[in-house]
Amino acid sequence: MSLNAFTARIGRIEISATMAINNEATTLRAQGVDLVDFGAGEPHFATPEHIKQAAVDALAKNFTKYTAVAGTKDLREAVAARHKADFNSNYSFEETILTVGGKSALFNTFQVLIDHGDEVIIPVPYWVSFKDQVEYCGGKCQFVLTSATDGFRLTAAMVEKALTPKTKIILVNSPNNPSGAVVAPEDLAAIVKLAASRGIYVLSDECYVYLDYTGRPFSLGSLTEYKDNLLLMGSLSKTYSMTGWRLGFALAPKAVVSQLQKLQSQSTSNPTSIVQKAGLAALTSSQQCVADMRSEYIELRKRIVEGLRAIPDVKCTMPEGAFYAFPDVSAVAARAGIDTAQLTTRLLREGHVVGVPGEAFGLPGHIRFSYATSAKEIDRGLERVKSFFAKL
Repeated sequence: MSLNAFTARIGRIEISATMAINNEATTLRAQGVDLVDFGAGEPHFATPEHIKQAAVDALAKNFTKYTAVAGTKDLREAVAARHKADFNSNYSFEETILTVGGKSALFNTFQVLIDHGDEVIIPVPYWVSFKDQVEYCGGKCQFVLTSATDGFRLTAAMVEKALTPKTKIILVNSPNNPSGAVVAPEDLAAIVKLAASRGIYVLSDECYVYLDYTGRPFSLGSLTEYKDNLLLMGSLSKTYSMTGWRLGFALAPKAVVSQLQKLQSQSTSNPTSIVQKAGLAALTSSQQCVADMRSEYIELRKRIVEGLRAIPDVKCTMPEGAFYAFPDVSAVAARAGIDTAQLTTRLLREGHVVGVPGEAFGLPGHIRFSYATSAKEIDRGLERVKSFFAKL
């Protein structure tokens, strides 16, 4: 047997496209290249001081031992209480589990619910890890294509066409990464009602739920009558600018949470103890920091979209949430005789702007640009994109 006889399941997935882009960007920076980074999927803000102080206090008090696998009871209760206060949901701490980042909550949920041959409906464009996480389990993705012409709107009718007897989960991600699209509450409710009528779970990735610019943020958790069919995945990463802290959570039926605990007990065990204290401070203290960050994103969104729309052959819908613009650059790529993956690579190497190609999200013809950066960097980056595209 070869020492490199790797498993079939690891062969079903690829390295994250965003990680691949970031790796190349890191190499260029090491060579002294000045880059404008529109690739990062994380806030540019520092973690608020009161959250950092809670971690310092935890260290000073030697809160550095193992906790319960699912997280401390007070933090699980705080997650449920915050969700109830903001979205009128109704979860107990037994229906809550803390995870090592939101990605872990998603990965583990697929692991405990998706078997070989099970199908997961995934709207396109999709976050880079959804497809690979499902396929790692041996599941099959059924993609539902949305369109920029109608704001990447997802409806129950679109989802229903993709249902088969093997459908186990319908996945929704609103606000969406990469498009910034927000699924209307009435459409989300119709999707959940459809799922409940077929005995199917709806998994809602609510990583960006507080970065909804259409009005009051909406969570499927408010649809309490369908609670048995709902799997809510959340994260403190984007809401409180805590990406590197790695703290996520899942709200789900007790039976599902029990299985998530079992898997977590054999993998990561509990999230870091001091991080849990920081998370508790984030959830139970003033939420003004969330509102302040949201307000700045709205201004930055306007700046980058207007700038992109001013570039010849570039079209860009106004994102309704998250912190990404997802312009259609297919005309630019066609003019150059290349695809958007090649265009994005050349933009990095020659134009010195970091973006992520639409191919990574299942929708070629687009590039994802993060506007989670300063206004000055947005202006620098837009000028470089405009200049580089003009040369093609």
